[in-house]
Amino acid sequence: MGGESGRKTYRAESITVTFEAGRCLHAAECVHGLPEVFDTAKRPWIRPDASTAERLAEVVRRCPSGALRYELVDGGTEIPDRPTMITRGATGQLTVRGDLNVDTPQGVRSETRAVLCGCGQSRLQPYCDHAGPCGR
Repeated sequence: MGGESGRKTYRAESITVTFEAGRCLHAAECVHGLPEVFDTAKRPWIRPDASTAERLAEVVRRCPSGALRYELVDGGTEIPDRPTMITRGATGQLTVRGDLNVDTPQGVRSETRAVLCGCGQSRLQPYCDHAGPCGR
């Protein structure tokens, strides 16, 4: 997919985790949920073989920005939340969870989780990067 900022892939026997650094808003759901897998002091910082695929998928789904995604080796992917939920944060950003088609400068992307810019100042439009007034 074009336009992805710093996307990296981490593979284990039963699950593949991808991380798109430009979309990470440092909610730390991953680090708090599975510190044995997500350790920012180590390289690589994501070690998917340190947990079961089921537990890892559960923690990845907590990532509000969608910076973390997963695919199971058997082809299983994340099932979108239904109904779609949109929440406006105190500073204006929109946290969206559901079956999403996000219109980006690189084309439409299928998503299940995203934090969208509410102020128009993000360098990663339409995603929030906390650069503008709504990210402060």
